[in-house]
Amino acid sequence: MNLIIVTGTPGTGKSTLAKKLSLSLGYANFSVSKYLENPKNRAKVRSGYDRKRKSLIIDTKKLTSAMLSELNSDSIVDSHLSQALPKAKVRLCIVTRTKLAPLKRRLEKRGYSKAKVRENLDAEIFDICGDEAREAGHKVIEFDTTGATKADFERLLKRIKRAI
Repeated sequence: MNLIIVTGTPGTGKSTLAKKLSLSLGYANFSVSKYLENPKNRAKVRSGYDRKRKSLIIDTKKLTSAMLSELNSDSIVDSHLSQALPKAKVRLCIVTRTKLAPLKRRLEKRGYSKAKVRENLDAEIFDICGDEAREAGHKVIEFDTTGATKADFERLLKRIKRAI
């Protein structure tokens, strides 16, 4: 099983990129957000609810275990928590990045509160997902989705194919 994980701050284009990669590489696409839409799956991995942020608190160990039990083929895993997967299971980690002004617009369009927008902008500024992926020992490729063209995607695809 080959896993490629796509991580990054919410709103940076992980899902869009993961879908394109899965089609181009012939890998299954595993979206953690879609997985968590199922109440039974949410119950398996949640450890609480953050009222201030209006979001689930996810136990990353439980999520990792659940993801690994669901994955049985070459897959692209899409989540801002995917870097929690063990290095031994992951061939490559792609960290999506986006310039702050477009990211802010995307998050506001989603209806995020000012505090949640600020928190996510800070996460992008400080490269939280990228740092966590590198600390976990993943082989990381960063991809700036801001205005990315088809040619940019093709270059990324070539890098991925060389890396795996």
